[in-house]
Amino acid sequence: MSDATKPVRWQDSAWSWWWITLLIVISDQVSKWWISSTFELYESVQVLPFFSLTLVHNEGAAFSFLSNAGGWQRWFLLGTAAAIAIGLTIWGRRVRRNFKVEAIPLALIVGGAIGNVIDRAYLGYVVDFVDVYYDLYGPHFPAFNVADSAISVGAAILVIGSFFVKDDEK
Repeated sequence: MSDATKPVRWQDSAWSWWWITLLIVISDQVSKWWISSTFELYESVQVLPFFSLTLVHNEGAAFSFLSNAGGWQRWFLLGTAAAIAIGLTIWGRRVRRNFKVEAIPLALIVGGAIGNVIDRAYLGYVVDFVDVYYDLYGPHFPAFNVADSAISVGAAILVIGSFFVKDDEK
């Protein structure tokens, strides 16, 4: 039986990288707790000429998609994110720990998904607070949080890695 077809033991799987998931969930929830207890809704403090901390509640998905859907989207998005986290966790169980191009991004994405699932389950919305823009009065990128950043970075690494790393080199 070749290495690629052998079953992966728990300690040899990507699960050994999932301390990253825990780190993302904790840092996401602590940062959201801090911003929510320090700022009023929509309060903004400019930190740099292109970056502010601004408390926003996002009831929708990415870029506030479905935010005005009437409430059903909370449960739909919660279920979707939970299913994705479960699916990626199963995928991570099948990835060998030394396949870092898959293991680490999966840990980042699952951590981000769990962070946003916690918000949606307990609050009904996701707390966003990182506001990046070109000019103070110019276009603003939609506000985001630590979980969103982890999901984006993890997805980018998975996509880029798929182009540059052969399956037997992961």
